[in-house]
Amino acid sequence: MPALEAIALEGYRDQTLTLYQVSEMLGFSRVETEDFLGQHHVPLAVIDDDLDREAALCEAASRRNPR
Repeated sequence: MPALEAIALEGYRDQTLTLYQVSEMLGFSRVETEDFLGQHHVPLAVIDDDLDREAALCEAASRRNPR
């Protein structure tokens, strides 16, 4: 494994690098970065702010399109 990839993996594992930073470091798209991390058995970090934002978007969408 190239040194830069090893550094990116370690940085993401110990949460000193974000998904975006790893993507930029390796020149990958978000999807390619997620695939890269998965191939190396590194789970994606879930950040509470992301969950809150997704929940708010879902709630707003459900109010616009009630079933």
